[in-house]
Amino acid sequence: MTDNTKFRGLVRSGAVGLAAASFALLATAGSAFAQEEAPVLNAGDTAWMLTSTALVLMMTIPGLALFYGGMVRKKNVVAMTAQNFAIAALMSVVWMVIGYSLAFQDGGSMNAYIGGLDRLFLSGMGVDELSGTIPESVFMTFQMTFAIITPALITGAFADRMKFSSMLVFMALWLVFIYAPICHWVWGGGFLSEDGVLDFAGGTVVHINAGVAGLVACLVLGPRKGFGTENMAPHNVVLTMVGASLLWVGWFGFNAGSELAADGRAGMAMAVTQIATAAAALAWMFIEWIVHRKPTLLGLATGAVAGLVAITPASGFVDPSGALWIGLAAGIVCFLASTSLKKAIGYDDALDVFGVHAIGGIVGAVLTGVFASAAITGADAPLGGLEGNWAQVGIQIKGIIATIVYCGLGTFILLMVTKLFFGLRVTPQEEVEGLDISQHGEVIQ
Repeated sequence: MTDNTKFRGLVRSGAVGLAAASFALLATAGSAFAQEEAPVLNAGDTAWMLTSTALVLMMTIPGLALFYGGMVRKKNVVAMTAQNFAIAALMSVVWMVIGYSLAFQDGGSMNAYIGGLDRLFLSGMGVDELSGTIPESVFMTFQMTFAIITPALITGAFADRMKFSSMLVFMALWLVFIYAPICHWVWGGGFLSEDGVLDFAGGTVVHINAGVAGLVACLVLGPRKGFGTENMAPHNVVLTMVGASLLWVGWFGFNAGSELAADGRAGMAMAVTQIATAAAALAWMFIEWIVHRKPTLLGLATGAVAGLVAITPASGFVDPSGALWIGLAAGIVCFLASTSLKKAIGYDDALDVFGVHAIGGIVGAVLTGVFASAAITGADAPLGGLEGNWAQVGIQIKGIIATIVYCGLGTFILLMVTKLFFGLRVTPQEEVEGLDISQHGEVIQ
C-alpha cells in the first residue's frame, strides 16, 4: 500500500468517524430538546392551583349556601343550605364517574360536541399524569368545583318549592347531559373553542348555562304559593352579605385560577375581578338609591355578584379600564333585569338567578368581545372590537345563542323526565309548612 493510499484511508476513516460523532451529537441534542419540550411539573403553578381549587369550593360551601340561605324565608333556610351541600357531594361523585371524561377527553368523530370515556371513573389518572404544568388530578378537581357551583346556582331560581329527592335526580342528569357537553364545547376542544369563543372562566359554561336552566325550572314548576301577595322578604340579609363576601374572595380562585398558572396573566385576572366587582356593587347601589330612595345591603351584595359574573368570561382577556366598564354595565343591566324585566314578565325566579347570572353572563360575554386585548394574552393579531376585530363580538354572540338554545331545551326535557318518574314539586301543605320541616325534619330557632 502506497503512502497516498494510506493517507486517503486515514482521511476516509476520520470522515466517517466525524460524521458518526456528529450524528450522535445531534441525536443527543434532539433528545435533550425533546425532554425540554415535554410537560414538566411546576411547583409554583401547582401550589396556586391547589389554593384556587379550595377557594372555588368555598364559593359553594359555605359561600353560595349562605348567600341563598339568607335570602329565603326562615322556614326554608335549612332546605336551601341542604340543597347546596348535597349538590357539592353529589356532583363530586358524578364528575368523577363520567362528567370529567365527557368534558375533557377526546370524543373522536364526535369531539366537536362531546368528549370521550377514556377517564371513566378517572381510570388511567396516576400521580405522574400532567395537565400542562400541574398534576391532572389537580386540574380535574379544580374543574370539579366548577361542576359543583354551576348546578348549585340553579337552586335559587326554584327556591321554596322543589322536592329534595327530585332535585338530586335532576341535578345529576343536568351535569351529565347539559353541563359536560357545554363545558366540552368551550374548554374541551369542542366547536365553540374551534370557532374562537372567548370564555376565560365560565361566562357561558357556568353563568348563562345556570341562569337559563334556572329560568326554565322556575317556569316549569310555577310560582311559589302566595307569590305576589305574601311577604317573601329575605329572613337574614347579614347571612346573605357574608355569603356574598365568601363568593367575592373565592372568585379569585375562580378567575385567576383559570389561567392554570401562577403568572402575570393570573395576576391581571385577579386585578380586573376586584375592579369589576366593586364597580358593579356601586352601580347597583346608586341606581337602587335613585329608584327606590334607599341603598340596601341586599342590593350591594347582589350587585357585587353581578360584577363577578360579568367579569368571569373576560377576566383573562381585558385590562383594568375594560373591567371598570364591564362592572358598571353589569350593575345597571342586572338591576333592571332583576326588577323591571322580572316584574314585566311575571316569572317567579325566587333569588334572581336569571337576572344576575344569565343576564350578567351575557353582558360579560358580549363585552369580552369588545374589550379583549392582545396585550393581555400576548396574541399577535387584534383580539377585541376596540382593537379593530369587531367580528369577535359576533363570535361571542354565537356562543351565547348556542348555550341558551341547548341548555333551555335540554333542561326542559330533563325536568319533564324527572317529573314523569318522581314528580317535581312539594305539596301545597308542605310548601306552607316550609321545606325545612317537610323535607328535612329540621328547623332553626
